[in-house]
Amino acid sequence: MKLQLEDRWQITDLITGWIYRDLGEWDKLRDLFHPDGEIEVTWFEGKASDFIEGSMRMGVSALRTKHLIGTPVVTFHGDRALVETNAVIVADNAALNLGCAAHNRFFDKVERRDGVWKLVKRQSIYDMGSFTFPGGIVEIEQKAVDQYPREYAALAYLLEKSGFPVSRVFATRGSELEKGMKAEAQQWLSSAPAR
Repeated sequence: MKLQLEDRWQITDLITGWIYRDLGEWDKLRDLFHPDGEIEVTWFEGKASDFIEGSMRMGVSALRTKHLIGTPVVTFHGDRALVETNAVIVADNAALNLGCAAHNRFFDKVERRDGVWKLVKRQSIYDMGSFTFPGGIVEIEQKAVDQYPREYAALAYLLEKSGFPVSRVFATRGSELEKGMKAEAQQWLSSAPAR
């Protein structure tokens, strides 16, 4: 029991470490992932190391983001775990005078290697979102918004207008994509050797 509590603390620290992205502490963000770690979010799919390079570019653009991270729910099997965490992505582009708040769940595959838990793969499931207007109402191109699923349309629109386009459909609450993602992750988890 004590070991699992320590594991949960390590994983919680790992998940809440996403603050390093908001703070621009890139080496600390890089350390959250195993070297072969991957990430799939609205504007990026691929190696975590490439995501960090992209995040650095985003950090010097007009777009600013902040992530409010909830308490993770962890399911263990051996040296692997699945972690689902409520989050809110707050974004603002001062040049456009437009922002958004997107409610998502990070869905992570986490693995302990050499005694240390790190992210293997981070994905996101989008639950709902809306625009924010920090300086008053501005015009939105409804046709451009409508090309995305409602759950993350505001975020995708803001990303696109900020130079970070969304190239495919992502998982939303209750979607077939979410079900498939979770089924595949359960197979990955159950294939881990028991400790």
